[in-house]
Amino acid sequence: MLMLIVVVIIMGFPTAFTLMGLGMFFGFYAFYSPAEHWVDNRIFDLMVERTYGAMTNDVLISIPLFVLMGYVMERGALVDKMFHSIQLSFRRVPASLAVATLIVCTFWGIASGLVGAVVVLMGVIAFNPMLRAGYDVKLASGVITAGGTLGILIPPSVMIIVYAAVAGQSVVKLYAAAMFPGFFLAFLYLVYILGWATINPKIAPRLPEEQTKVPVPAWMRSFQALYSPNMLFGLLSALFSPSRAMALETGNGRLTYWRLLKNSCAALVPFGLTSLVLGLIWWYVVIHPQAAAEDEVPAELEQLGAPAVEELGAPAVDAGPATGFYVTFGIIAALAVVMLVRYYRNMTAERLEVVKLLISSVMPLGILTVVVLAVILFGITTATESAAVGAAGAFLLAFHARTLDWKRTKEAVFLTAKTTAMVCWLFVGSALFSAVFAILGGQALLEQWVLSLDLSPVEFMILSQAIIFVLGWPLEWTEIIIIFVPIFLPMLKHFNIDPILWGTLVFVNLQAAFLSPPVAMSAFYLKGVSPPHVTLNQIFAGMMPYMLIVILCMIIMYIWPGITLWLPNYLYGG
Repeated sequence: MLMLIVVVIIMGFPTAFTLMGLGMFFGFYAFYSPAEHWVDNRIFDLMVERTYGAMTNDVLISIPLFVLMGYVMERGALVDKMFHSIQLSFRRVPASLAVATLIVCTFWGIASGLVGAVVVLMGVIAFNPMLRAGYDVKLASGVITAGGTLGILIPPSVMIIVYAAVAGQSVVKLYAAAMFPGFFLAFLYLVYILGWATINPKIAPRLPEEQTKVPVPAWMRSFQALYSPNMLFGLLSALFSPSRAMALETGNGRLTYWRLLKNSCAALVPFGLTSLVLGLIWWYVVIHPQAAAEDEVPAELEQLGAPAVEELGAPAVDAGPATGFYVTFGIIAALAVVMLVRYYRNMTAERLEVVKLLISSVMPLGILTVVVLAVILFGITTATESAAVGAAGAFLLAFHARTLDWKRTKEAVFLTAKTTAMVCWLFVGSALFSAVFAILGGQALLEQWVLSLDLSPVEFMILSQAIIFVLGWPLEWTEIIIIFVPIFLPMLKHFNIDPILWGTLVFVNLQAAFLSPPVAMSAFYLKGVSPPHVTLNQIFAGMMPYMLIVILCMIIMYIWPGITLWLPNYLYGG
């Protein structure tokens, strides 16, 4: 059955209906009895039961909402300004265009979760500028194709929701588990790009001065001459003595106090964000547990059968976090202070303009993404409710940017319905196929074969991940998660492997499914928008190093499982 389904899918038949067709065919054979009419065959009852079970799965409700969030953002064309502002921010870094492309791919992938949309969009926006700047074709194509696949790994991700439904695991725990590995893989990509560009600068020439020059309004130059070359000090001084500043002419009349105030707030955004992040970490780790412990037992109540209060002595005091947390937090806070001091010492007009560009292009999307993830991870809402918040926020951002008209809205809704229908039919076909596969003894046969090999947990982990890696060459992640992952899940308990850890390794492994020929979908997405002289072989060659980085990331994750399991264990217990 397994070999037949792979062959049929490779031939081009729709996966969902292939699963249902083969399930019906082999199920009819399994339940066939000459004594009963073919209409009474139990396979038809099984098909109805499995369809009803898939359609009543609560986990799947969040899929259309997260998909809608991604398509609205993609149709809203919010990424152009973001790429420009991030590229200006990293203009002095080697391979600045490639670095900016990777950051935007990562950020946009988190927000949309759509691999094809991110690769095509970044191919249109960033590929030609990199080629015109003299970048190596392999570097330019590799960073777009590899960066574009991160959207299905870093939460919120539809792939994680599908795995949670298949494996019967918590979506929230899987989101927490995939958080650090996703960003760690993006960091490894960044190290590779910077290392390659540093060793061989010819592959990523520095951009000419006119392409990295930040446009600064004329009034800012006059403002610096009146107050201070440092814009932060000058703006703070102008707030208390605004008369000279308000005499300056801008393109829209004289400079107003409100504009001074807005620029001052913009200049303080890096300080505010740093303080907010450190403050939230301190509150959640130190203050919140102590407050929760005090509220657990009312002061005037005693537990039934407990000894008297005077016998108990002084109430136990929560010891709080370990000393290592305070040391680590102190080091991070000190580094943050040093970086902020260094940053604000050179607060020029160019730097202020870059900050304002980042605030207008990155910050709204960043706030929406952080809110969507935070309300899930901290248990404020369910994944479905968070997806609804994200979809509503995506509409607000697109309407605010005035880039979403009625035509684009209809396209986003239509594509959402199409994608959701595809996923739901896949679940129906998979449920029927897996049930028939188990009835015919296929699952038991595979388990007996694997157990007879007398593998250690490490060997089983390597074998299972290697099979999934090879399956990623001809198949997409949907087929692998829905058809083949359920075969391995029952064996995890025997080898004492955490399904959260194993599933997260699968998520990282499936990054290679988009990068591995012959069905490397990212390569075909990029080829569709690339210049004629760029060949598929060049794109494939650019993707190969990133496949090796994916394997390296998986090895590190298995050696140090805390990368994956620390956050879910800390937030929700072991």
